[in-house]
Amino acid sequence: MSQEDAHREVSGMSTGFPPIARADARVLVLGSLPSEASLRAQQYYAHPRNAFWNIMQVIAGAAGGYASRCRALEQRGIAVWDVLQRSVRPGSLDADVDMASAVPNDFAGFFAGHRQVRLVCFNGRKARAMFRRLVLPGLSLPGVGFALLPSTSPAHASLSFAAKLDTWRGIIEPQLRQGQQQ
Repeated sequence: MSQEDAHREVSGMSTGFPPIARADARVLVLGSLPSEASLRAQQYYAHPRNAFWNIMQVIAGAAGGYASRCRALEQRGIAVWDVLQRSVRPGSLDADVDMASAVPNDFAGFFAGHRQVRLVCFNGRKARAMFRRLVLPGLSLPGVGFALLPSTSPAHASLSFAAKLDTWRGIIEPQLRQGQQQ
């Protein structure tokens, strides 16, 4: 067990990952904070029942191993990150995030280096709520739209995969097509 893993177990602190993003990204998909399965695997959306990668396979051709899936997202202009850099969260549920310990990622720096982002998509309500509370008041993002997407988490079982996929495609694909035309 690494020292960081030991610290995480003792303190309950979860620390996120760097973004998957090229400078020419047009769409940014934001989650809240990596789950326990993602932290163990050191990969975004690693829980086997999370629908994210299945949806991204349809939208962006993200198939194969993790590195290959990430490259496919980057090539299609899709960036992935989390709202939080770190926070105490026992377990994997967004409802368990301790907002008093929540530290957001550096979005001013991100948007300065990714000036073509025109759409920020929230993978669930909690990511949107945290972004609005912790990030948006300090940012000016003219020309950037925002969209709430149904969570891909297995905990969000009220929608079928097909319904989630339809919503994600309907919001993300037009933005990607628009980017190809420019």
